[in-house]
Amino acid sequence: MITEIQSLQQPGIEVFGTLTEAQLRNKLDAERGLFIAESPKVIRVALQAGYQPQALLCERKHITGDAADIIAACGDIPIYTGERELLAQLTGYTLTRGVLCAMRRKPELSVQQVLGSIPSGQKHRIVVIDGVVDTTNIGAIFRSAAALGIDAVLLTRNSCDPLNRRAVRVSMGSVFLVPWTWLDSYDTLRSLGYQTAAMALTDKSISLDDPVLKQQERLAFIMGTEGDGLPQQTITNADFTVRIPMSHQVDSLNVAAAAAVAFWELRK
Repeated sequence: MITEIQSLQQPGIEVFGTLTEAQLRNKLDAERGLFIAESPKVIRVALQAGYQPQALLCERKHITGDAADIIAACGDIPIYTGERELLAQLTGYTLTRGVLCAMRRKPELSVQQVLGSIPSGQKHRIVVIDGVVDTTNIGAIFRSAAALGIDAVLLTRNSCDPLNRRAVRVSMGSVFLVPWTWLDSYDTLRSLGYQTAAMALTDKSISLDDPVLKQQERLAFIMGTEGDGLPQQTITNADFTVRIPMSHQVDSLNVAAAAAVAFWELRK
């Protein structure tokens, strides 16, 4: 059903404007939370990954244009439309390619479920995102993880939600392609046979291209927050502390860039 938006107070459109990311995530209950996918390309990736659409917002011209196949694939859901300026007032920003889709979150998986889905008979390469809160960095890390063959992404609870609208958009939908979940304790990884490699500058750091890292059958490398890096306890408890060799007295890279370098060097 297509509904023309006449007012910013129109019932049903609050999911696209007035609800915060936290409210979307916890709407009704955790199992029924929502997220917003932005742009036709990202929405298509989410649909192909099995996420269920709940409502669509798009500029009028896209109903028979860029969003036509999405509308056909979404079935009987509310479709809201209006002029570009009115939609920008509603959302607080100009829509990327003129289309937003509110989608249902999937139930949260355990670490054991996510890592248990990695095929046996191959080396496991996963990344732990520890305390990274910048949405752009989260999206970029997921995009690199998908492109460079990382098996899974785990995040500490103090990291940004991967289904944040901006993180999803920056990832170009890669958050839907790589298995991920939340990590509450590094002991879980150890119990599953993983060696941990903390990316940090210390006197004991080994080079990223050290052969010992590639020899590990199950390796989880840990990326820290943009400002302070990893907590000292996490570094101390890691099996390896790893640095990226650099030139011109540069001491570090942005966490998303560092992750991409690590993914490439330690790919399977």
